Amino acid sequence: MPPRLFVDRPLRADDAFALPPGPARHVQVLRLQPGAPLTLFDGHGGEWAATVTTMGRSDVSVRLGAHADVSRELPLHVTLALGMPANERMDALVEKATELGVAAIQPLMCERSVLRLAGERAQKKVAHWQSVALSACEQSGRTRVPRVADVCTLAQWLQALPSGATRWALSLRDARPIAAQVAPDAPLMCLSGPEGGLSPAEEAAAEAAGFTPVSLGPRVLRADTAPLALLAHLGLMATS
Repeated sequence: MPPRLFVDRPLRADDAFALPPGPARHVQVLRLQPGAPLTLFDGHGGEWAATVTTMGRSDVSVRLGAHADVSRELPLHVTLALGMPANERMDALVEKATELGVAAIQPLMCERSVLRLAGERAQKKVAHWQSVALSACEQSGRTRVPRVADVCTLAQWLQALPSGATRWALSLRDARPIAAQVAPDAPLMCLSGPEGGLSPAEEAAAEAAGFTPVSLGPRVLRADTAPLALLAHLGLMATS
């Protein structure tokens, strides 16, 4: 299978151009030669067959072939808002959520959050997580890259929410089974807490903002397990 790379520019059949530095380095690391096939995508849907035309010391040129109108996205547009787990767990969560089809990720700071980010450190983390999502798209065959939003508090996020989406909050308190709550025709916002979960006050604020408490079952899942279990469940429900 040809290497599959994201290119941050509009792509059109028969275009010839030099790859941006990131994809170019990838091609050089793979030691591809002129004539080698590639698959490129720009995040706007579908993908293009491409061929390496020249290989320089620091630049790689390609020519695009035919566009394939493929989609490997979930039928549901799922935004995952989550209290950020600590250490490297957030990296893995972003990677796996992207593979499972999430459309957008909103990192949150909650009352019980261990990871606290602000300023330049927060910006660098978000840029890193966006890169993780991009790499996961290249690997998994997705044609659209989920956006990782800027870090904010749960209260800030709830205040700025747009209307028009179905809203779920993962909860162990008086929650309904998810199997009875699937709404495939509407955008879906899913809220999941950090280590220790959402506080009672936060759950009350989420419910006041229109979030329905839903349950994945009686077991207590880790902060980085619960949202992935939810996405896997939604993927199976949407394609069954």
